[in-house]
Amino acid sequence: MQRMNAAAARRTALAAQGFGKRRPANPNRRAVLDVVARTRLLQLDSVSAVVRAHYAPVFSRIGPYDRTLLERAAWSDSPRARRGLVEYWAHEAALIPVADWPLLRWRMAEYRHGRWAGMRKAAERNPTLAKDILDVITEVGAAGASEIERHLELEKPRTKGTWWNLSDTKLVCEQLFAAGELSIARRAGFTRHYDLTERVVPADVRDREIAEDDAVRELVRRASRAVGIGTEADIRDYYRLHRRQSSPAIAELVDAGELVPVQVEGWNAPAYLHAQASTPRRVTGAALLCPFDPLIFFRPRTQRVFDFHYRLEIYTPEPQRVHGYYVFPFLLDGRLVGRVDLRAERGNGRLLAPAAFAEPGHATAETAHALRGALREMADWLELDDVVIGERGDLAPLL
Repeated sequence: MQRMNAAAARRTALAAQGFGKRRPANPNRRAVLDVVARTRLLQLDSVSAVVRAHYAPVFSRIGPYDRTLLERAAWSDSPRARRGLVEYWAHEAALIPVADWPLLRWRMAEYRHGRWAGMRKAAERNPTLAKDILDVITEVGAAGASEIERHLELEKPRTKGTWWNLSDTKLVCEQLFAAGELSIARRAGFTRHYDLTERVVPADVRDREIAEDDAVRELVRRASRAVGIGTEADIRDYYRLHRRQSSPAIAELVDAGELVPVQVEGWNAPAYLHAQASTPRRVTGAALLCPFDPLIFFRPRTQRVFDFHYRLEIYTPEPQRVHGYYVFPFLLDGRLVGRVDLRAERGNGRLLAPAAFAEPGHATAETAHALRGALREMADWLELDDVVIGERGDLAPLL
């Protein structure tokens, strides 16, 4: 079995995710889609403490770019612009290349009665609601759940704005989306506007039939290329597969020579190196990583690859938080050297950093200088005038 030291494995993982490359001088649509071609997905999340999660990984890799480029690729209404990205349940809710949509048909079949019991119960309470929703959307086009409710003359949602109190209309819309009958045509703010999948996903993509085993093998191939080098768990988690799916697919790709079994120094499980992965001698540059960046969203892998213990503390009571509410790890020259709690105060034009912490051995002027530049770059990208540093953490005084 091939052996690799931990530093080489880390550089391989970073290169696979597009770090260390020269940034484009003027990022365009192609540059944005090239990021997704590497990461294969951009996780969506409702938290907007700094910027929505799907925008941040592109910024981390290519620097300041026009966010409307990503929006138009995913949610354009223009008949002249072929859709480049589409929403579906990949890792979690995510933007994926539109060509990957058929690879998840097996999941749509699994979700045909909903992703969780609440969706199924809503459909059981309202046996005709799914058909009624489809009829409304067929007639009026893309619409949010509240607009659909108005057309159906249903009662208003019990409580807006919380997942746990969604109206039955919203629940059934989500069931139809999970089943692949509806797709997301556009978003207003962060509100989904559902449309018939045939109007969102191009026919040549939508009509592709792929057997589950073949689709899973292709997802494992994509995941292993995106991680560069990873354990079975790393590869499986990328698209939230089951072990019973990922293990046979990995074995087949090993037999085909596409994956190479590797023993990585210090890793507690066998690893698989994608045959086309590169291992650069150095990875340079600085980047702030949002909590849902594909490089770090699988926390056991983050610990294994970077020796970086990272947990999202949004749902931790404030007095019990160690590092902060919405913490961005800081990548510098191929290592995670610190973390900074961030908040965008848009009304006052300020990027707030209430806390900044260094990893052991990195509470240095060099780290602070690089982080200060990264914060200023992020503030400029978000059109915020000031960066305000708080007092918590060993990096804060240096900043």
